[in-house]
This record gives sequence, C-alpha cells and structure tokens, in this order.
Amino acid sequence: MPLLLGRPVGEHRARGRTATLELTEAAVIGTGRSGNPKLVPAPPTLRALVERYDPETFEPARREARVRLAVDGEDAFDAILSDGHARLDAAAGEPDATLTADGETWAAIAGDLRGGMAAFQAGRLSVRRDLHLGVGFLAATSGASEQGRLRFRTLATRRLAISAMEAGQGPAVLALHGLGATKGSLLPTLAALADHFRVVAIDLPGFGDSDKPIGASYDPRFFARTVVDVLDALELERAHLIGNSLGGRIALEVGLQSPERVDRLALLAPSLAWRRNRPWAPLLRLVRPELGLLQPAPRPVVEAIVRRLIPGAADGWAAAGVDEFLRAYLTPAGRAAFYAAARHIYLEEPLGDGGFWPRLRTLNPPALFVWGRRDRIVPLAFARHVTDALPGARHVELDCGHVPQVERPRQTHDAVSQFLGGD
Repeated sequence: MPLLLGRPVGEHRARGRTATLELTEAAVIGTGRSGNPKLVPAPPTLRALVERYDPETFEPARREARVRLAVDGEDAFDAILSDGHARLDAAAGEPDATLTADGETWAAIAGDLRGGMAAFQAGRLSVRRDLHLGVGFLAATSGASEQGRLRFRTLATRRLAISAMEAGQGPAVLALHGLGATKGSLLPTLAALADHFRVVAIDLPGFGDSDKPIGASYDPRFFARTVVDVLDALELERAHLIGNSLGGRIALEVGLQSPERVDRLALLAPSLAWRRNRPWAPLLRLVRPELGLLQPAPRPVVEAIVRRLIPGAADGWAAAGVDEFLRAYLTPAGRAAFYAAARHIYLEEPLGDGGFWPRLRTLNPPALFVWGRRDRIVPLAFARHVTDALPGARHVELDCGHVPQVERPRQTHDAVSQFLGGD
C-alpha cells in the first residue's frame, strides 16, 4: 500500500470546522535564482500540492508554518499552513522547513500519490530544517484518503503529550528511535512495513515534538512507562516493538517490566550496558543533566561538531537527521533531556543485583537483534554477550553502522518483517 495517503481536492472537514484553500490563481511575487523579487506564475505542480492539503492528515502545532517549496535552479514559493488553511505565497523570510527538488520530480510528486515519499527516500527530494513539518506537508498534500495513510497526531497519554506518525493496517508495531534522533529516522520502517502492519513511530519524551519535562529521569524505566502509556492511549493491549539504539534499550525494558504488553521485539543496534571499565562514571555521577538548561549553544558551533561526528552529514538522510537533532538540542529542555538519557546509557550498571545483563536473562518476549558490522557505538562483539544471556534470541549481521533501518533498509526490514510475522 502507498505510504503517503490523503484526501481528494476540495474542502476538508477538520475537528468540526471547514478547512478552505487559499490560492493565487495566476501569479505571486516569487524569488528567482538571483534572490530578487519578481512576478512569476504559480507553478501548476506546486499549486496542485497545496490544493490537496488535508489538515486531518497533518496540521502543524504552531499557529502558522511556512514550508518553502524550491525548484532547483528556478523559483521558490512558500506554502503557508495556518488554522486548517493552506495557501501558496511568495518565498519570504526564514522558512520553518524547506523541500527542494528539480522540476521533473515536483511534477512526479504532484501526479503520483506516493511520489513525495518515494522521491524523498530516493534522494531526489531533500527535506531540511524540520523533518516532521516537511514530511507532514507531503503526507497532507498526497490527495488520497483510504485507511492506513500516513498521518500525524499528538497522543494525550496519562502523563505527557507524545508526537506520533503512523501508517498501515494489521498487527500493531510501535517503533522507537535512538538517542538524539526523532521518529523521522523510522520513516523507512513505516514505508517498508505498512503493507502488512499498523506501524506507529513516536518521538520519545525529550525529543522531537513530544513533551520535554524538566527534571524527568530519562532512564530506561521512565521511557518504558511512557511506552506503556502510549499503548494505553492507542487502546492497544499488546504490540510488537521495534527500537534503534536507545529505542532498542527501551524496547527491552518494556519487555522486562511489562512482558504482557509485548508480542515480539526487533532490536536494531540496541544500546546495551557497557561491560568494560567506564573511566568517566565517577565524574558523570556528580554532573547534573539540568546544566543543559544553562549552557549556551550557538547553532553553527553545535552543527560543526555534529557534522564532524557523522559521516556524510552534509546531505540525504544524515543531513535531515542532523537538523532533527539540532531542533531539539538547541532548546534548553531538549538539551537537558539529551544529557540525561546519554548519562544513563553510560552509567547503567552491567552486573550485580539489578544489573542489566542478569536482568536480560529473564526476558520473555521473542527477540531479534540486528547488528552492524561497522557499528562503532554498539560493536558486533555485544552479540556474544546477548547470546550468552538469551540463547534463543535470533541475530542478523549486516554490513552497516549504527542505523540499520536507514543504511540497509531492505535487508533490515526483510528480516524484521519475517520475524514479526512469526517466521
């Protein structure tokens, strides 16, 4: 089934109000390659997208959002989303998200309901600044309406507001992202599994567009309680869990704390308690993550550091991932959440009473571990320790790093789909 689905052109009914479409019929003041204003016709392809805007599929949380639609080497226009309305306007000021493609790709996106996501995944369309907003716009302008379309919403759980996107129908799968990432890193997972599963990817608290409570512990038990709250909000008794990195550690914690809520666990390079010496542990125990509330963090400085740490971070998925990291990290609450979660990963006790590895031996739900042979964060050597603790667990080794669902999507999702299907 197509991942990007929406609703036909025309009026849209959203939460009891009519969402009308405001369009410039002939021309708008746009910007050309020189950046100077000029009167240019509104491209039919971009107008077609805005005409299909469906606020029931995606509506930004902010009062007004500006999505820049740029055509390589030509003009740029802004889709303005506000209170259930959409209009095409001049490109002006700083956009909240930028979508860039060549004219041929924009034409394909306008003419094909699944064209936007296909172009994004193939690298023909770039989404920068705010992946949540950019992909939400693509979902809301796709023009179809059947069950299982990609859609975005905020879940009011028992304790927190959690941002979620979902697609597909069938057995429920809850997908959890890694440290510093957002639900956007799981878009390949939604695209690959939506034919056979109902996949819900969330922003963990402290990240993306979910609540970022000051003073929360951000340890595995805190996150696991949030996952159970999400299952309750979705009215799901049980679900499969997929987790990458920190998300994998959280999925394991749910399986340990609330095994009755879990069917199967698919763990993609999961963060696991370190077994070797941790020389910085005594110091980190003295450092409070709330210091992130005070730390100044100029974007150019942080961005330069992150780009040096992430190979290929200048384009494609990696570039969008950097944008998503910075979007939360450059806020005090997001920075504090990141520090707290990272601190718990490093400080988790591996052995002894309550240690991670003795607890792992008690895991009941069936588990699949996907490892990257080139993963420098969770090395393949961890597989041996997992096998000792869980002799019945399944393992897949791939030629990739720490994000298998992005680096090796076909192999990763083939293995996950077969496992979740009971093979």
